[in-house]
Amino acid sequence: MRTIVVYKSKTGFVRKYAEWIAYELGADLFDASEVTADKLAEYDAIVYGGGLYAVGINGVALIKKNLGRLAGKKIAVFGTGASTPSDKTYAEVRDKNFTTDELKVIRYFYLRGGFDFTRLPWYLKGMMNLMKWGLQRKKERNAEEQGMLDAFDAPVDFTDKENIRELVAYITAPSK
Repeated sequence: MRTIVVYKSKTGFVRKYAEWIAYELGADLFDASEVTADKLAEYDAIVYGGGLYAVGINGVALIKKNLGRLAGKKIAVFGTGASTPSDKTYAEVRDKNFTTDELKVIRYFYLRGGFDFTRLPWYLKGMMNLMKWGLQRKKERNAEEQGMLDAFDAPVDFTDKENIRELVAYITAPSK
């Protein structure tokens, strides 16, 4: 099965996962800026990864707007964020990014990435500074909120190659 792994990474966490996935699957690897719908159509299986920004998966429109052309292909999408994996986080991201019909053909995965404020483009730094300011103003913060505040001063990397296991198993499993 010909497989392509496509990613859109701003700080490197998505790229790291995409490289691991492509290696495990023996897949071709491309930055999203290098891929068109015609290119995707050449493959039997497609894996797309993007970072999470305000719960939206960066660049996932490349897959969503071309679903008609990708009919019959196995499609997996992963999003990375710094939040601890939980059913709530998974559902929030899934429901913000995909309709019920899209989820009939797309399998979504949340892979915990990290946070490196220094690698963000200026416009995202502005958005993240607003979040930081809001967290700083809270009288009480939970451990995850405090961890996010701490990450502004010291980057955190939660990537783990084990996190790709379920996605790789999905792609390599025989189609039903």
